[in-house]
Amino acid sequence: MSKFNAIALTDTLAALGEQLSSPDEQLTELINNELYYNAWFTPDNVAKAVTSIGAMLNTADITTWLSKYNLDNRGNKKVGLILAGNIPLVGFHDVLCVLATGNHALIKSSSQDSRMIKYVLNLLVELDNSFASQFSFIERLENFDAVIATGSNNTSRYFEYYFGKVPNIIRKNRNSIAVLSGNETAEQLHELGHDIFDYYGLGCRNVSKVLVPEGYNFNFFFESIQDYEQIINHHKYNNNYDYNKSIYLVNRDDHFDNGFLLLKKDDRFTSPLAVLFYGNYTDVQSVQDLINTESEKIQCVVSAIPLQVTNQVVGFGESQQPQLWDYADGIDTMNFLSNL
Repeated sequence: MSKFNAIALTDTLAALGEQLSSPDEQLTELINNELYYNAWFTPDNVAKAVTSIGAMLNTADITTWLSKYNLDNRGNKKVGLILAGNIPLVGFHDVLCVLATGNHALIKSSSQDSRMIKYVLNLLVELDNSFASQFSFIERLENFDAVIATGSNNTSRYFEYYFGKVPNIIRKNRNSIAVLSGNETAEQLHELGHDIFDYYGLGCRNVSKVLVPEGYNFNFFFESIQDYEQIINHHKYNNNYDYNKSIYLVNRDDHFDNGFLLLKKDDRFTSPLAVLFYGNYTDVQSVQDLINTESEKIQCVVSAIPLQVTNQVVGFGESQQPQLWDYADGIDTMNFLSNL
């Protein structure tokens, strides 16, 4: 098998990044048509996902990323990938890791997100035909050496039963949280709106809960995110908003309502769509203790406070802009795959 050529791989991936950063007419048409297959995949959201991957695939970051691993001994394992479909191209990074380590990806894509991933991989093959033999799209997963499966807490039990005898990464439900000090600027809170509303809040990196100091006044928060009010015009989002609002009103649950987002105090991390949970804290140490205790439920933390926690901490507006080395659930996928 040929020796790994990091420069060639970097150049190919960077060229793909350039194409995704500036979609041509054909890719733009595909982006605009996703809405007909999945109502959540609006042109704006699909374009955001595509260009975010494009920005991720830049020469400097690819070089830094690949340099962390010994990829000379190219793998030749068949890696089953069960991809999620909650946001556009959410499974691309797993596929990329399998290809970068020289393994073969057996891709079981979600019915909610099957077209974009095929198109992007075809673009990669056009840039370097050697990738054509490195992946297959399948309906049924069999004859595999390892598995990376992403699903819910319920499906994870199914995955663990069927795939427990081979090396695996099995991902469960996670959500992201924000920790506010009360000293945030209007601009910071506006950026937090991206963490909450991008992809309609459907991603594991979307903020579903905020932790705020005792006595926090949410008026400034609501003023700062008012620009996102158009989200209520999406019929599926609006249906979720109306449903949850009616439940809270019937049950007489205390909550805030700004016309497009419901805010409710709740100990849980996973909020329903169109709802943001919140909790109070008395000091930063108690916040850190909570996050570290519940770390397996949290994907990342959005805050300007320098927190000492095991989960990744990102700035406002950055939760849905992961870099190549920001691995889901904090598990180094490249390390896993390069040591099979």
